[in-house]
Amino acid sequence: MDGILKTHFDKFMEKGQLPPELCNPATKNECENLKLFDDKDLLREWRNARKGLWFEDKEGNVLHGGIDNLLVNKENGKFVVLDYKTRGFPLKEDTHEHYQNQLNIYAWLFEKLGHKVEDHAYLLFYHPKEVLETGEVVFNTDLKKMKVIPKHAEKLFRRGIKMLNGDCPKKCCEWCHKI
Repeated sequence: MDGILKTHFDKFMEKGQLPPELCNPATKNECENLKLFDDKDLLREWRNARKGLWFEDKEGNVLHGGIDNLLVNKENGKFVVLDYKTRGFPLKEDTHEHYQNQLNIYAWLFEKLGHKVEDHAYLLFYHPKEVLETGEVVFNTDLKKMKVIPKHAEKLFRRGIKMLNGDCPKKCCEWCHKI
């Protein structure tokens, strides 16, 4: 699905348009000043989770990731991360909240690369609606606008490094299991 969705969005990017999932009547105002990022080579690089967005601190600690897509505010040039999520069922009320750290990290990595980012990002969820007689699956889409706070990603990064460099706690925690 990931590759299919990227190809789908790339077709719209090449036409200088946004796909209907982003510009339906309910979200029309959200997309008026946005366009898909159109540097194909750079987008291909940033989509690569191993080589894409990359930060290394002075001690050699690395954080990297790959985005699904990127929107650009046509008025100010700021980036807006767009991440696709596929599921087998509709969203729960808090589903989107589980991706907050991921979006914060992407925004922080872009800032570390010298780019300006908006204070929000988008999650675009796809989940099956029905199967047509032809066997084609029709998907519902839910677009969720999420506030991003890049400095929270840096705190998370530092906390992770501290934990990895520290001694394992004697009690079981969410990161390890008692043997």
